[in-house]
Amino acid sequence: MGIGDKIRNKAQELQGKAKQKQGEHTGDDSKRAEGSSDQSKANLKQAGEKAKDAFKKK
Repeated sequence: MGIGDKIRNKAQELQGKAKQKQGEHTGDDSKRAEGSSDQSKANLKQAGEKAKDAFKKK
């Protein structure tokens, strides 16, 4: 995968952090959980990208 995918994954992670913080400040548990979920999804995608990159180098 290319740099564009990595940028999109990082953007999703940052959006998740923002949602989580918004939920914490407003007391909205569903928004906080949604933000946490978005971060987890982005982190999994980033881990997949790193694994693909590692196999490409071998």
